[in-house]
Amino acid sequence: MKKEVVKVVTLGCSKNTVDSERLIRQIKANRIRLSDKDEEVDTIIINTCGFIEAAKEESINAILEAVKLKNDGVIKKVVVAGCLSGRYANDLKNEISDVDNYFGVEEYEGIIKSIGGKIFYDLLGERSTTTPPHYAYLKISEGCDNPCSFCAIPLIRGHHRSIPMEQLLHEAEKLAETATKELIIIGQDTTDYGIDLYGKRNASELLDKLSCIKNLDWIRLMYAYPSHFPDDLIDMIAANPKIVKYIDMPLQHIADDCLKSMRRGITKRRTIELIEKLRNKIPNLVLRTTLIVGYPSETEAHFEELCQFVKEYEFERLGVFTFSAEENTPSFILGDPIPEKVKNERKNILMDIQQEISSRKNQELIGTTTDVIIDSIEGEHYVGRSYRDAPEVDGEVLIPISTSKAKIGKSYKTIITDANEYDLYGDIVK
Repeated sequence: MKKEVVKVVTLGCSKNTVDSERLIRQIKANRIRLSDKDEEVDTIIINTCGFIEAAKEESINAILEAVKLKNDGVIKKVVVAGCLSGRYANDLKNEISDVDNYFGVEEYEGIIKSIGGKIFYDLLGERSTTTPPHYAYLKISEGCDNPCSFCAIPLIRGHHRSIPMEQLLHEAEKLAETATKELIIIGQDTTDYGIDLYGKRNASELLDKLSCIKNLDWIRLMYAYPSHFPDDLIDMIAANPKIVKYIDMPLQHIADDCLKSMRRGITKRRTIELIEKLRNKIPNLVLRTTLIVGYPSETEAHFEELCQFVKEYEFERLGVFTFSAEENTPSFILGDPIPEKVKNERKNILMDIQQEISSRKNQELIGTTTDVIIDSIEGEHYVGRSYRDAPEVDGEVLIPISTSKAKIGKSYKTIITDANEYDLYGDIVK
């Protein structure tokens, strides 16, 4: 019997990327062919995101596009999985009944059976990476125990569960054997790693052991929760040359009234003390954060306090989300009183502040030399990143092909020759 041809569409964050990569490993083990071309495939599998309203809309639009392809006879079947599907399965079944199957997060066995395959239990946890070969995500935990009032992640992915260290080290070693040079550490809260398995937060021990793996050059930490950032983790990042001096630490707000209502478990004073400790202990640290504007209790005074904070502490990388009222979260009872227009105005004001900060910091880098790893070629430029930039969320270093010769996945000493608000330009040092 002819096996199906399958297309996997991944939406949302890097955690979803890893989930899709584990699914793809099972698909390949079943010798089911994968294709990105709609006209070739029998089934489209959509791994959805359901975190905030904009992500839900993107997922629903992707589902409707796939259903249209099915109804037009281009494909035969639509399978929906992941966060949105797990959270709103019954509603989706009623509203979009032309989808053949709905599954939740990590329901690999059901998905594989729906396309005529079988689950290979000995391969659970293994992945077929979809990122460029020289970098990969390492998801060190699943779920979250933090009580943030606005967040639906615990409803979708459950309680925090650390992945055993030996399993992670084995996964990282296999990635390093297949050309991975940069390992990007992810989880809902990476600072909580180990507390459930080992009785303590020991991300520092994990990073130390990962750094001993041959062929790995960079280890990057993402999704670090600020309220319980371990001191030994700060020391490890500072001392270990393989751990890049980059931390992604979502703060969400700075006004004490908002932090309390958000249930962030930290105050403005402690937040500032942590930022200053990180910068004092880790030279040349690049600090990335994300903020939420338009939270129901955010007043104009709170927002102005947030703006002043961003101006004063000058984050190297910063993103802003508008508040999304999510059903069954603690903040849902507060309603959504701030108009979308005001939310977007506040977002734009913050991003304008950050643009000026980013532009100035980038200008200061002109004339300096840094290591740049080449990710791709676009038009007349090699597109790379320094340690200052995580893939997909940060800026890039553009190197003219006419003046330099480089290979994708390789790292080169590069002198920075120009800069704009978010990207750098450079030439490889001969």
